[in-house]
Amino acid sequence: MAIAETREEGEPPVAGPRPVTPMMEQYIEIKAANPDCLLFYRMGDFYELFFDDAEIASRALGIVLTKRGKHLGRDIPMCGVPIERADEYLHRLIALGHRVAVCEQLEDPAEARKRGAKSVVRRDVVRLVTPGTLTEDSLLDAKRNNYLLALARSRLSSTEDRFALAWIDISTGEFSVAERDRAALAAAIARIEPGEIIVSDALYGDAEAAPYLRSLPTVTPVTRDVFDGATAERRLASFFGVATTAAFGALSRIELTAASAAVTYVERTQIGKRPPLSHPVREAAGATLAIDQATRGNLELIRTLAGERRGSLLAAIDRTITAAGSRALAQRLGAPLTDPAEIRHRLDAVAAFVEDTPARTDLRAGLKSVPDLARALARIVVGRSGPRDLAAIRDGIFAAAEFAARLSALAAVPRDLALAIAALRRPDTGIATELARALADELPAFRRDGGFVRAGYEAALDEARALRDESRRVIAALQVRYAEATGIRALKIRHNNVLGYFVDVTAQHGDKLMSAPLNATFIHRQTLAGQVRFTTTELGELEAKIANAADRALALELEIFDRLAATVTSASAAIKEAAEALAAIDVATALAALAVERDYVRPTVDDSLAFVITGGRHPVVEQALAKDGGPFVANDCDLSPPLPPYPPPEAPERAESVGRIWLITGPNMAGKSTFLRQNALIAVLAQMGSFVPARSAHIGVVDRLFSRVGAADDLARGHSTFMVEMVETAAILNQAGERALVILDEIGRGTATFDGLSIAWATIEHLHERNRCRTLFATHFHEMTALAAKLTRLHNATMRVKEWQGDVVFLHEVVAGAADRSYGIQVAKLAGLPPSVIERAKLVLAQIEAEDRTSPTRKLIDDLPLFAARPTAAPPADNALTALVEALEALHPDEMSPREALEALYVLKTQLAKAKM
Repeated sequence: MAIAETREEGEPPVAGPRPVTPMMEQYIEIKAANPDCLLFYRMGDFYELFFDDAEIASRALGIVLTKRGKHLGRDIPMCGVPIERADEYLHRLIALGHRVAVCEQLEDPAEARKRGAKSVVRRDVVRLVTPGTLTEDSLLDAKRNNYLLALARSRLSSTEDRFALAWIDISTGEFSVAERDRAALAAAIARIEPGEIIVSDALYGDAEAAPYLRSLPTVTPVTRDVFDGATAERRLASFFGVATTAAFGALSRIELTAASAAVTYVERTQIGKRPPLSHPVREAAGATLAIDQATRGNLELIRTLAGERRGSLLAAIDRTITAAGSRALAQRLGAPLTDPAEIRHRLDAVAAFVEDTPARTDLRAGLKSVPDLARALARIVVGRSGPRDLAAIRDGIFAAAEFAARLSALAAVPRDLALAIAALRRPDTGIATELARALADELPAFRRDGGFVRAGYEAALDEARALRDESRRVIAALQVRYAEATGIRALKIRHNNVLGYFVDVTAQHGDKLMSAPLNATFIHRQTLAGQVRFTTTELGELEAKIANAADRALALELEIFDRLAATVTSASAAIKEAAEALAAIDVATALAALAVERDYVRPTVDDSLAFVITGGRHPVVEQALAKDGGPFVANDCDLSPPLPPYPPPEAPERAESVGRIWLITGPNMAGKSTFLRQNALIAVLAQMGSFVPARSAHIGVVDRLFSRVGAADDLARGHSTFMVEMVETAAILNQAGERALVILDEIGRGTATFDGLSIAWATIEHLHERNRCRTLFATHFHEMTALAAKLTRLHNATMRVKEWQGDVVFLHEVVAGAADRSYGIQVAKLAGLPPSVIERAKLVLAQIEAEDRTSPTRKLIDDLPLFAARPTAAPPADNALTALVEALEALHPDEMSPREALEALYVLKTQLAKAKM
């Protein structure tokens, strides 16, 4: 490969083309090893990018694209970013989905020159920066986890798959695994919200899986060896330094594959560095409330439909003080529990602080000084930390000990708080004491800056600093002595990066110093216009001592830093547990503060199918109205089975012991959607372990939550608004069981009236007879209210309104009964439609209402058999045909000899003949 002149600073130019220079040869070799990454190639105080990388980065970052030498007769594109701003540029590249390989200088240029004038500084990639493997605060959102998710698939048959998910946040050390079927996969990924997903290149190229995978943000296909199931257990055990993975629990083979893929990817991106990961924790199926992606979006749990945190449920309830507490709160909100006992333990912790105002106030004041212990620890362990991270560990350990003492003084200590106290006591306070003794009061951001070790901590460092810091005084004294000896009052001793220290005089005095006897002391170095520069043997020796003292002082500080970091790393497990305990305390006290501030009550959560909310309020809307001084109208909701106590499943009366369906009618703007959402949000809050906005709440555990509210299209997938509505409705009807909670708003409104009414009619019958789940169903199809006469668990409810002088007044109250009008024209008038349109609409409505539309509905109720909600019998299985299909699926043509293939064909022909008999 030929390349024109490409040289490092100081290398002499050579005319004409020549073979690849050593520097560019090194670059090409390193780039070839990282072809899927942008290469940040360290050159002095810059990271430089060349060729295609430079063109991509210049467009993405908006920086100047220049050139450096030629390659194959063409200019080599180049751009660069300064080291001190690298994190800023990395953040922008990662946000755009790029991966970056950071290539650092591994030796001082002076060391390279010792090997020869043309020797290249040793460089290599020290880290791959990807969206799921970030640790720096500047690249992360302090209030959000940043998960790397490994996704593995096990194909059980041509129609059945199992998936394993392993997700890691290397910035906090969290590590979880779970196994899900195809139907639950999307909901699990939506809940985790990974920053990056890794899959095998085989799965990424699978025709069936590819459309879904490519719809997800930041999916990285990796080579098959990363997901090698045969070596998975060994790789996972090796990462944690254990003999067997049995200590991690009974992980399935596919879970082991996903977990080992995750840690292998972490090792490869961190170039051998191992962040302080917890042992993988297996999450059993059904342990958390299943909420699919559409429902999360509709309910705006973590973010609004516009993608903003402000206006979401999380923003409304977040009273946490620490970043770790905010992340823990988001985790609880994203994955509410389904075990009533565990929910009660969380509620006990919140209740303890609701009842003890002094303790709550005191602890929340203390939390203001608690650092982000987990992320500081992760940076220390992977060697990416600074002095302030050590200070965070110091302050965090001291805070943990202090909080343990404060919590122990509570009158009653619930289980979760007792566990937190135990975890807070685990870190060795001796580590914090040593860090306090070692670290200075004012700390730089980077260890390379030095000055972070307290004076008096180490004698050798104090001596080196003294010589370094007294250099100015020594140089000033030498300047006075030289001025007196030469009689040149204008003589100065100056310094620059090229000459170092030198004696500087004006041109008129230069000849004097170059003449005897002064020329024996002063050695000429440089002549400039109007100035002449000299050195002396004494000045050279002093300069060497000063330079060596500064270098030695920094080297000693770095040694101390590494020693302290090693001490912290050795205690990482205990420190990590304390960090989690501090976050849990922050969440409990924050939820207690919210409950007191907003008048929330403790819900009753049990194994029943009850759902009784008295005086329920929408947590987000209520706060928005309060800012404007307006009241929120509370409403009751009862979806409990009609016959408490609840019979066992086999009892004949069980048919009437499942949840109710409320069919809600009323005009737009009256509050139907708000009412639907608030009850779903109350269920989420209760099961995450929070008090709820109501006068009272009794909720039987919900295992799946479904919401079909609002209208939106998905044009990227070719789905119209109505198609999206039908896809989401289909998911509900196919998956909801008796413990589900379903809220549906305006099903069928996206198509023609009769089509929509028919779909809504059939949907509510299916929910009543097949799904048998607790449901809130809002509609403008008033004809459907007649179904209450035949569907025993269907109850009509409506939004109260009043008409006043031709206008409608919304009372926002939910009452029993059915609406006979939608007041759409009045709402249109409020929206500002032209008066002519409003008047014409009234005329058309009057003509339509003049026709009798109720008779056809009554006739439909009487004549149409109820959605024969009994499941239709499955067609009898054709055993011979089934056996034939299984035999065909078991064949592997690529692995068969011609004779084996011929024999197999005869066997299949024989089976086919039997199947036809």
